[in-house]
Amino acid sequence: MTPLIKQCVRFRTSPQALFDPYLDSRRPSLSTGAPATISRKVDGKFKAFEGQLEGKTILIIPGRQIVHFWRATDWKKADWSILILTFRPVAGGAQVDLVHVGVPAYDHQGVSKGWPQYYWRPWKKYLSKSAAKQRKNSAL
Repeated sequence: MTPLIKQCVRFRTSPQALFDPYLDSRRPSLSTGAPATISRKVDGKFKAFEGQLEGKTILIIPGRQIVHFWRATDWKKADWSILILTFRPVAGGAQVDLVHVGVPAYDHQGVSKGWPQYYWRPWKKYLSKSAAKQRKNSAL
């Protein structure tokens, strides 16, 4: 068994503003630049990064937690992982706590490095631009 991937990332926004995009097919595409299709329901399927990732949502606690049965499509057919995303308020904004269990050893390093590269940094950039746009619009 490979070690857990654990990452905690802070954002200057609300937990709800982080939670909602994970169940919205349009928003991940806006932040990452890669198409995604995501069901908003438990047992609903998802695909992301032009079909490179796929899975099924196995738990939703609205505004607080999402759990996915998750895999990269280039993994061996039998290889699946569990992804747990927990959203919580912290001083100055919100935090996402990620726990990723069962990533195969042959892709553990890639997945571990991929979260910041393909998700966290693009999300921070997207949210920063959105906040700037909202400030500009409210000043008008």
